[in-house]
Amino acid sequence: MQQIFNFVIRNKTFLLFLLLFSIALALTIQSHSYHRSKFINSANGITGGVYGTVNSVDQYFDLKDENQILAEENRLLREKILNLENKSDSSFIDTSYAKEKYKVFTAEVYKNSYSLSDNYLTINKGEKDGLVEDFGVITSNGIIGIIDNTSNGYATVLSILNRKSRINAKLKSTNHIGSLKWNGKSPEFTQLIDVSKFAPVKVGDTIVTGGQSSIFPQGIGIGTIDSFETDISGDTYNINVKLFNDMTNIGTVYILQNLDAEEIKTLQNSIDE
Repeated sequence: MQQIFNFVIRNKTFLLFLLLFSIALALTIQSHSYHRSKFINSANGITGGVYGTVNSVDQYFDLKDENQILAEENRLLREKILNLENKSDSSFIDTSYAKEKYKVFTAEVYKNSYSLSDNYLTINKGEKDGLVEDFGVITSNGIIGIIDNTSNGYATVLSILNRKSRINAKLKSTNHIGSLKWNGKSPEFTQLIDVSKFAPVKVGDTIVTGGQSSIFPQGIGIGTIDSFETDISGDTYNINVKLFNDMTNIGTVYILQNLDAEEIKTLQNSIDE
């Protein structure tokens, strides 16, 4: 308290000036409408600027929650779209009784390799979340890979940038299919091989999943044709595909579970036997 008194005594002249100046300013503003309106506008501008800055800071720290909400909304929409497309495959089935074929999960990438010969991703979902091997992994842009191994809380994904990866794919404009594999070079490109020489291949055409497996449904994006050539035999094309995904920058992913996968595998195994 004594320090406050000492401060007032030392600065009494300046404090008196501030008091009189404030009174004069208040009287001027109150007695003139023009000055009053200018003061109010200035005060509103300053207050608005402060509130805007505070709101921007709050929004920045809320981005993670908002991104999680958006990812969940996208998951639900993607699941509905996949199941609607599946139900529309037949015009002679009462689709009101048709069961859903796909379930979609979301996950975040914890680790992503793309410069090795055999690349993998690690995601933060695992067995406790219902994930098992051979679930397809995609983003909003296109395919990423296939779940290769799982633990209780995590899973590894065999990236399409892996020489062991083989995915059924096709030209979007036709039903000409091939096998998607990686030559181990650029993370921007992968290769589609064994495409019939009778296919109308053109630079710029879109490549999508072929749907001839229990992992990926038909029509999931992969990339566009960058270049192509016939193989040594001259019977098929080797196509260089520019990927839709930037495989060096993967965050949120969607995992696809085909609910009929076990039934399909059992049927295929019985045929093989």
